[in-house]
Amino acid sequence: MRRKLFGVILAVCIGWFQAEAGTAGFIKSPLSQMKLIEDSAELDCEVIGNPIPEVQWWFIEGEEPIETVTQLFDGAREDHVRINATYINHATSTLILTNLTLNDTGVYECRASNDPDRNDLRTPPKVKWIRSQANVIVFEHPVITTKPDVVNHQNQTSATLTCNLTNTSFIIKGHYWTHNGKTIDKSESTSDKAFIEHTIKKIDYHSAGLYTCVFRTEPEVNATIEVKVLPYVGAYKHSENANEKDKAVLICVSHGYPLPTDWSWYKLGKDESEKIPIVNGTSDKYEIKTTPNKTTLYVKDLDINEDMGMYQCQGTNEIGSASDQIQLRVRSQLAALWPFLGIVAEVIILITIIFIYEKRRKPDEINDDDDSGSAPLKSNAATNHKDKNVRQRNSN
Repeated sequence: MRRKLFGVILAVCIGWFQAEAGTAGFIKSPLSQMKLIEDSAELDCEVIGNPIPEVQWWFIEGEEPIETVTQLFDGAREDHVRINATYINHATSTLILTNLTLNDTGVYECRASNDPDRNDLRTPPKVKWIRSQANVIVFEHPVITTKPDVVNHQNQTSATLTCNLTNTSFIIKGHYWTHNGKTIDKSESTSDKAFIEHTIKKIDYHSAGLYTCVFRTEPEVNATIEVKVLPYVGAYKHSENANEKDKAVLICVSHGYPLPTDWSWYKLGKDESEKIPIVNGTSDKYEIKTTPNKTTLYVKDLDINEDMGMYQCQGTNEIGSASDQIQLRVRSQLAALWPFLGIVAEVIILITIIFIYEKRRKPDEINDDDDSGSAPLKSNAATNHKDKNVRQRNSN
């Protein structure tokens, strides 16, 4: 009985495995794309099957009967081809083409198979490779005329930016403007105009940056105009306090475009006309760390006589320089002790005043205070009572 039951269970398991087993099938196929020269393209392919299928990528150039077929691998075309694949539960593979050229135009084919003999050239495969294709078409960049090419804050306080798409082969379905990668409000339009413009009412470090006009074509085309200003340099805190022998941290930040390419620190004299440069690494006293939008000065082992005063940070870009100042105050090591000493002094003075006052009070003032606060004695009361009785007897 047990053997029959075991045989039935085994047959059911084999039947289930055969039902689950099957040829590969696509659950996601690559999509055709149109790109510009130097762009990147990604093609995705996902396949299921039991066992999990193998995925390959092939490039087909030309048309039958003279078409050429080339298998692609990771690092092909001078490392312009990348293939990322995973085989967990099902097969997924992504083909990444970078720095596209006109020669990358063609048909890209995703192939998949789970036949054990799929790569054996001597044995014809029992199950054919399944295939899914996508076209990648690479275009040259169209000519977009921009005016002005660069806006300089030193020459103007406002500006009107224009773009003109001169390549009429592109069908325009709309356009919009971006500022530093973010779409500008109310700049989107469905107009098919090839000439568009954007006005900057006030040029400052807020409005400086990269302005891009984008035409909704297939693929999208764009051009960029630079708006450059002097760097905005500001102290993170205009006043810093630190204790003697400790370390002070002075910070300045910058905004605008372009950001500073050079940062400098100075210690100012008493009249602020004398500037003493602070150079990183000249001694263990100072340490300077900088990034394009931030500079930090560390002043170590503070001395109350030498290090206290005004410091200046200065940022410089291709347009010019800007600066800001920070006042450094250095407290004595005994600074924290002064409040306690003041409280002790106040207590001592108060006790002294009370003591002197008590010593200088008149003796009669002390007696009067004692009499007013005491109760009548019993002996006096008894005497008064006897005197009263005597007077009463004499009257009788």
